[in-house]
Amino acid sequence: MDTFNQMVVEMIGKETQQERLAGNRNDEPKAARPRTPASAPVPDQGSTMTAIVQERYGAPERVLKLEEIDRPAAGDDNVLVRMRATSVNTPDWITVAGVPYVTRLAFGPFKPSTPVRGTDVAGVVEAVGPNVTDLQPGDEVFGSSWDHDLPKRSGAFAEFAVVPASQLIKKPANLTFEDAAASVMSGLTALIAMRDVGGVGPGTRVLINGASGGVGTLAVQIAKTLGAEVTGVCSTRNLELVRSLGADHVIDYTKEDFTRGDQRYDLILDNVMNHPSCATAQVLTPHGMLIPNSIGNTGGFFAGLPRMARAALMGRGSTDVQFVTCVVNRENLDALATLLESGVAKVVIDKVYPLSEAANAVAHMLGHHAIGKVVITV
Repeated sequence: MDTFNQMVVEMIGKETQQERLAGNRNDEPKAARPRTPASAPVPDQGSTMTAIVQERYGAPERVLKLEEIDRPAAGDDNVLVRMRATSVNTPDWITVAGVPYVTRLAFGPFKPSTPVRGTDVAGVVEAVGPNVTDLQPGDEVFGSSWDHDLPKRSGAFAEFAVVPASQLIKKPANLTFEDAAASVMSGLTALIAMRDVGGVGPGTRVLINGASGGVGTLAVQIAKTLGAEVTGVCSTRNLELVRSLGADHVIDYTKEDFTRGDQRYDLILDNVMNHPSCATAQVLTPHGMLIPNSIGNTGGFFAGLPRMARAALMGRGSTDVQFVTCVVNRENLDALATLLESGVAKVVIDKVYPLSEAANAVAHMLGHHAIGKVVITV
C-alpha cells in the first residue's frame, strides 16, 4: 500500500528512512548472480494477448473486462514474462475503484492512464532485451513490475508482462507460481518494515494490527524469525491462523481494544488504521516506533489519507513514525526467496481465481476480509 503512504508523506515534505535506502539499493548491481548469454528476440510488437482491461473507475465487475490487446515489447533492459500467476494488492483495488477520489488526480480523471492492473509477477521468461545477460527464455522467474510512476508500469493481469530485469529473480524450484506471485509486494513490504525500518531483533516487542492480511501474515513470520515477541491483532475466526504463524500473543479486535491495554510495544505495524494514530501511539514504549501502512477501507474524497497525514505529522514531534516504501530489487527478492524456500515463512492464500474472473478477485479484496492473499492464475 506504499504508493499512498508515500503520497501523504510527500505532501508534507517528510523524507522516510526507506526512501533513502531505496536510492542506495537500486544503484547497486547484483554482482554475484551468474551471467549467461542473452537469446531470443523480442516478439513482434503487433502480436496480441489476452488481458484484463480497466475501462473506467467503479465496481470491478462493471469496469474490468477480458479483452485482446497488443502484446508489450521488452525494452533494452527488460524481460517479457509469460504469466502463470499474479496477485491482488491494495494499489490494484484502489486504482480500480478510484477511491479515495483524490488519487484520480494522479492516475487520471476518468480512468487510469494504464489500462491493465497488477504488479506481482510469476511466470516463464518469453524473451529478453539486448542488455539482459543473466536471464534467458525458459527461466522460471518471479518479481514485480512495480514502479511508482504509473504510466511506466506494465500490468500483470494479462498473458504477458514486461518487467525490468533488475526486478526479477529465478523462482526457487520448491515454490509454486501461485505462492511466488502472492509473496512479492506483501512479502517485500513486511520484510522491509520489520528488518529495515523497524530494526527488529531478539526481544523486540512487536504488535501487528491486521495480522491475518497479506502483509500481516508475512510480517508475523518475519518478525518471529528475527527474534521478536509478536502480538497479532485480528478477528475471532483468524486467531488460530495467526497463532499457527508464530504469534506469541493474539488479540481479538472484536472483543478487545489493544490501544487501551496495559502492554507496551517497541514497534507497531498498523495495516488497518482503525484507531487514531494518537491512540495507537499511547501503547508504544518511550522509544517505540509506529509504522502506519493503510489508508483504511472508507470511501470518499480522501478516505483514510487524513489519518495517514496526521500520523506523519506526529512523526515531527516526540513520536517516532516511519513509513514503508516497497523497494523491488534483487537483494530484497533474494532475501524473500530464502525465507520462502527454506520454509521459515509461508504464504497464506485465501482464494485462487482464473484470469477470466479477475474482477471477482479484486472484488474479494474490496471486501476487506481476505485472509492472506488473493491470487489470479493465467
